[in-house]
Amino acid sequence: MRLSDLKPGETGVITKILGHGAFRKRVMEMGFVRGREVTMILNAPLQDPIKYSLMDYEVSLRRAEAQLIEIVPLEEWVKEEDKKLMIHPVDNNDEDAVDVRKDRIINIALVGNPNCGKTSLFNIVSGSHERVGNYAGVTIGAKEGSMKYKGYKFNIVDLPGTYSLSAYSPEELYVMRYLREEVPDIIVNVVVASNLERNLYLTTELIDMNRSMVIALNMYDELEKSHAKLEYEQLGKMLGVPIVPTKASSGWGIDKLLDTIIDVYELKNPDTRHIHIKMRPEVEQGVTVLKDEFKKDPTVSQKFAPRYLAIKMLERDPEVEHLLQDSPNYTKWCTLRDEENQRLEKELGDDANSIIASEKYGFIQGALAETFEGGEKQEEQSTKIIDAFVTNKLFGFPIFLLVMWLMFWATFQIGAYPMEWIENLVSWISVEIGKYMADGPFKDLLLDGIIGGVGGVIVFLPNILILYAFISFMEDSGYMARVAFIMDKLMHKMGLHGKSFIPLVMGFGCNVPAIMSTRIIESKSSRLITILINPFISCSARIPIYILLAGAFFPHYGAWVFVGLYVLGVIVAVITAKCLRKFWFKADETPFVMELPPYRIPTVKATIRNMWTKAKQYLQKMGGIILVASIIIWALSYFPRYESADVPATFKEAALADMPAETLESNSEDEIDELITNEYQQEYSILGHIGKAVEPVVRPMDFDWKTTCSLLAGCAAKEVVVSTLGVLYVGDDDAELLSERLQTPSRITGKAPFNQATALAFMVFVLLYFPCIASITAIVKETGSWKYGAFSVLYNTALAWILALVTYHIAILF
Repeated sequence: MRLSDLKPGETGVITKILGHGAFRKRVMEMGFVRGREVTMILNAPLQDPIKYSLMDYEVSLRRAEAQLIEIVPLEEWVKEEDKKLMIHPVDNNDEDAVDVRKDRIINIALVGNPNCGKTSLFNIVSGSHERVGNYAGVTIGAKEGSMKYKGYKFNIVDLPGTYSLSAYSPEELYVMRYLREEVPDIIVNVVVASNLERNLYLTTELIDMNRSMVIALNMYDELEKSHAKLEYEQLGKMLGVPIVPTKASSGWGIDKLLDTIIDVYELKNPDTRHIHIKMRPEVEQGVTVLKDEFKKDPTVSQKFAPRYLAIKMLERDPEVEHLLQDSPNYTKWCTLRDEENQRLEKELGDDANSIIASEKYGFIQGALAETFEGGEKQEEQSTKIIDAFVTNKLFGFPIFLLVMWLMFWATFQIGAYPMEWIENLVSWISVEIGKYMADGPFKDLLLDGIIGGVGGVIVFLPNILILYAFISFMEDSGYMARVAFIMDKLMHKMGLHGKSFIPLVMGFGCNVPAIMSTRIIESKSSRLITILINPFISCSARIPIYILLAGAFFPHYGAWVFVGLYVLGVIVAVITAKCLRKFWFKADETPFVMELPPYRIPTVKATIRNMWTKAKQYLQKMGGIILVASIIIWALSYFPRYESADVPATFKEAALADMPAETLESNSEDEIDELITNEYQQEYSILGHIGKAVEPVVRPMDFDWKTTCSLLAGCAAKEVVVSTLGVLYVGDDDAELLSERLQTPSRITGKAPFNQATALAFMVFVLLYFPCIASITAIVKETGSWKYGAFSVLYNTALAWILALVTYHIAILF
């Protein structure tokens, strides 16, 4: 019988893992080992993937992967006497003792499973404000911070979440290499108190490393609420690692944790001792053979303990093999490894990976049998009730679409009120400053360039904060992981991974961190495809453009225009992903194994902190790249200066011929001459020459040279598109005035800069054309090749031109 055969509510016991390679390694690390009970919870709305429960946590597998796990029904499972779980003896052995520095600077590495609260702990201790989310992969790189405590300086590094120390995913590889190369003084292993059995697997690997370590028993309040009892001090003595309960969300237990770190660092903690997690004799024999060989070569054991290397060598870990391959004894070690693996498979009927994983989980179960008494799992019940709706095949997709529509509606409608307040404030500041300054270039620079450019963008801050509030809620509550679950089958049909959906949703906020967060995807090809399609997901930087044009030309249908643009971006991303998978990347069979964390109510403090962080980043952007870009745009449009006498007679004649009769009748000759001079000034400025050179390319969409300049300016940041339009069309920071100007026919040409057709085409072009410089840089960095960055610029822009042209002509018809 296979795991996929279980029906909702049925429980089976694992007897064998049939898969190989990455899938086999991952599921064993997640706890899918022989003798483990697994309960089928429910199918995704499209019947794939399937949600299971084991070891008090939930995980999803694709149906094809579940078919690779053999089980027997729970009632048929008979435990033999020699398979009873007993705590393994430990071996107090300090042969690989680590030297300790005697200064008062302690380098600390935070290591733990995804979603264990490492980043919350890091924020509390270091005073940083890193993003915290209730799903795997929030930490996308090492975060560094420091603090002083009782005369010590703590240098703290928050490493990405990892289930084990292997070379399976980029995060695991990063953590493993960091621990090898940086050699922190103390490892703080963050463990979820309410999910000990799964979390302690990583702990056993850290024990094998023989590093100075402290366990932070985080989310201890959840353990208390369940009325479970854990004798954590006794458990710490068994593991040889002191355990300190903490509640990182509130800061409870942090002082005790820091005190314990100091004691371990100073070799004063009585619970600290090096143990060997003894496995069955057949396995120990193989470990000993390799360990003794490694001890003969001191160069290979400088960073890792010989026992750890021996275990990883038996598991055929590619990173350890890469580490050892330069040794002249490597061939000999490989031969010994192969002999021991063959012996283990012959004697025990399974491969080393499976046997070692089972032995470690046996040790963990035995230790918990003596120290842990289970309580009530109220949290599980509430999670099951919520999941019954949000992952249901009937309600899952409608609920998700409703959440998305509500997010866009709130961004457009609710954000309009504070936007108006900020707009009035900026306008008042501009008027007041203008009263007390003499006319001249500096006044023009300050009012038209700086306040006009930056002020025209800062008014959209409330809209962006509302968008981030929604995204933050989905991340912190655990709903984001469910979105990946219900979308996996659709993503798989696109040639992507279920986890790809998380970076894509994050792209609604900003494409740069979304591109970086693709590191949670184990498959290289899926990761690359997700990176390349992410710029099609409309980021918050485009919101000012949508609000400006949708509010001006579609005031009663703004939310629907928003939704339509976002849906178009997703459709283009889907089609691009399908094409990339078919013509560029080979088929991807990477397993979908993702933890579904319990739902948690996001704290107001965490949400406000996340929103403030985004607001600060946005304001810094205002004072940085957008300020510089606005000044440059103003200067390019201001120079060279022209007077009325510099305007050619032919230009004046052409302007008078195109000028509406109303303008000629309502203005004096001097006013008309000033209008023509200003138009000539803009058109033949440096910026005007640039815009006119590119204008023929976008002329089919009826974009003029000013519109073209704003699109080019968007390479710095998409918000600059709005500030450039403000500088060129009104020279003011007033968004309402700009909105009116874009709809009002020119007094010289008699033609409005935009109409509904050009507005729609412009928004489509902005949605799809080349990413900003920061996104291109992130693409090149994450892919490791400038070719992908060039592809993104060329392909996206070409696609934007085609679809904008189609949109324009369709809009003209209707």
